[in-house]
Amino acid sequence: MNEAAFGPVTLPVARHDIFDPPQDLALWRQEAPIRRMTYADGHLGWLVTSHSGVRAVLADNRFSTRIDLQHPALPYIVKQREIAPPAGFFLRMDPPEHTRFRRLLTGQFTVRRMKQLEPRIEKIVAERLDALERQGAPADLVESFALPIPSLVICELLGVPYTDHDRFQRDSAAIISREETLERKQAAMTDLMTYLHELARNKRAEPTDDLLGGLAAGGELTDEELAGVAALLLIAGHETTANMIALGTYALLCNPPQLAALRDDPSLAAGTVEELLRYLSIVDFTVRAALEDVEIEGQTIRAGETVTISIPAANRDPARFDGADSLDVTQQATGHLSFGHGIHQCLGQQLARNEMRIAIPALLERLPGLRLAVPREEVPMRSDMAIYGVHRLPVAW
Repeated sequence: MNEAAFGPVTLPVARHDIFDPPQDLALWRQEAPIRRMTYADGHLGWLVTSHSGVRAVLADNRFSTRIDLQHPALPYIVKQREIAPPAGFFLRMDPPEHTRFRRLLTGQFTVRRMKQLEPRIEKIVAERLDALERQGAPADLVESFALPIPSLVICELLGVPYTDHDRFQRDSAAIISREETLERKQAAMTDLMTYLHELARNKRAEPTDDLLGGLAAGGELTDEELAGVAALLLIAGHETTANMIALGTYALLCNPPQLAALRDDPSLAAGTVEELLRYLSIVDFTVRAALEDVEIEGQTIRAGETVTISIPAANRDPARFDGADSLDVTQQATGHLSFGHGIHQCLGQQLARNEMRIAIPALLERLPGLRLAVPREEVPMRSDMAIYGVHRLPVAW
């Protein structure tokens, strides 16, 4: 459809409902799934909302992830751009630089390796449930369950002392906040990188049997690059999964028939994880910059133009998913784009899947009377963060 028939839009982020994307996204996906968008600095770029269009952009290496080539989609990103990504933060790199880091890490996150971690994840989950029962109701499920599990797992995998979790969780929360000042964000990044630089130097001096220790012993990364890799994996490894465990549990508690279906049939666990990933889409959008003229589904995007792709809109596209706006743990939600697509597809996606698949059913089995301890509207949502979820989830049982 000709985008000229519709005026430019600005990116909406306010959710229609706690679990639903902004309503405008569905309308625009129907009208013109690739349409003009006005950026925070006045740049006239593009917004892509269809599943096929988003997938095509993510798969095309003619679109860059480099932040210095992109225009800010939202005002808070203007100040965030003042903080340069650290060396080794390969999420913001294009080939061949990206390829070098990805090659070093791919072997650490194979399906087989993640399968080998399952007994340890099961033990961590059981220990957190024991602690939750000892603590008694009411309890904050984020603090007591959803956040410690992926934090413990990623710390053990990387070789980061979990005793320091308060520090890196505090810093990562400030870095991804939409409302923190530039000074606070910069201070948090500096503190995190200082901590990880020291950790990298220690692992270089005395190699350890963990992922960062192996990278240090390999000698292909500088201390700065090793610290940057650690920062990316540490933030992504606990923030995203913790929010999916908490928000996924919240969604099930608000939808008793779906919760009952999972509880009655544990074989639905893996499919439930995929459906929750699709339905909730905790990353609102991602951005690319065209390195040359590219045609996507009949629309020419010119070199230098910035493209914003809406993950929630793509994952709710009725052209790709039946009953796209409903939560249905019995449907096959394969093909969602919550982990991205193409060369930047999430490296730790299998780890995240395993953590969710183990944690959520175990929680429901151990605490069959699990329920919200406050009215639904009183649960504080993370609408102020780049990764959506709940700040706290008060529950009883």
